Amino acid sequence: MLAFEVLLNGTALFNHANLALLSGLDRALRRVLVTPDMHRVHHSIRREEHDSNYGFALSVWDRLFGTYRAEAQGGVSAMTVGLEWQDER
Repeated sequence: MLAFEVLLNGTALFNHANLALLSGLDRALRRVLVTPDMHRVHHSIRREEHDSNYGFALSVWDRLFGTYRAEAQGGVSAMTVGLEWQDER
């Protein structure tokens, strides 16, 4: 259980970090791991983007369940982060 908690917290810190990896390194890592740019799409205000990239450690789950999105529309640097209300509530 301790090993899982270390993995969970370590990967959460990594994929929520405000850092940009070199594009080649990011591309290679995201074949297996969730990278900051990959997970950042999940925090977009756009519904189709925040309904993607749920994984916290392994990117295989998003690929398997069809929720993987390689990039935000217009790129991650142009993306607006946050949530807007989705309905009248």
